[in-house]
Amino acid sequence: MNLSAERLTQPASLRTVQVGDLRVTYLPDGLTTMNARAWLPTAPEGFWSRHHEYVDTDTEAFVSGVGGLLIEYGERAMLIDAGFGPLTFRTGVGILRGGALLDSLASVGRDPAEIETVAVTHLHADHFGWLWQAVPGARRTPFAHAQVLISEVEWQHRALAAADGTTAEMLAVFAHQVRTVAEGDEVFPGVRVLALPGHTTGHTGFVIGSGEQRLVAFGDALHSALQIAYPELSAMSDRDPVRSADVRHGLVEQLAVPGTLGYGCHFADVQFGNAIPDTGGHIWQPHRFRAADRSR
Repeated sequence: MNLSAERLTQPASLRTVQVGDLRVTYLPDGLTTMNARAWLPTAPEGFWSRHHEYVDTDTEAFVSGVGGLLIEYGERAMLIDAGFGPLTFRTGVGILRGGALLDSLASVGRDPAEIETVAVTHLHADHFGWLWQAVPGARRTPFAHAQVLISEVEWQHRALAAADGTTAEMLAVFAHQVRTVAEGDEVFPGVRVLALPGHTTGHTGFVIGSGEQRLVAFGDALHSALQIAYPELSAMSDRDPVRSADVRHGLVEQLAVPGTLGYGCHFADVQFGNAIPDTGGHIWQPHRFRAADRSR
């Protein structure tokens, strides 16, 4: 089994890529497991026997990362998503566990107080956990000082997230920090909003960098690298399966543009990569990493 295949069933590691003047680092918070057959319910007969390398052989589950994406521009810093926080929860399809994001942040030399902005892709609890929870014993959440950016559509329809376990009490903790954004808004130097609706009504991605070198952080528009080859497969949690499939088809085309890197927050330990042509479509090509210099 090659390195990429091994990484398909491992939770994501801390990894850094350079995108122009921006340094981008995945910060692990924990992991989630998702029963593959339940998560992609429209996969055809025999699908998983043909793609068994994507699932844990004992549990038949995806093993996916949960965390945040740190973007640094000189001394300035922001996050895209904020993990699940210090909880372990059994879902209908597996286990969701967090708590390591602040340690990951410290390991790259950053303090939560240095994060000026937290941009949230959507209002599912594994993407904003540290916005409503504090370190045990602390009086404030770690990002209580930061502005929180959420798409205007997602925030207007925030009550819909209750169906996926997001309570009004969770959102009330950071509601006073929220500023809404829309397609094309620049929210940090070199970071722009990209509307990717379907998984939720106002689900949002972000384009980092521009021109010949850019990175597309696409949140939960895709949950598995398999969906690069099969964008028609919607996840059980996609609010609008038809729209989410349409968005994925377009997203795969974007990820195939030369100079474009993708970031899939739930793509196991192949979270950075790009789409390359394959018979009848595309497949995910994981990024090849070199040792990252984290000195500041």
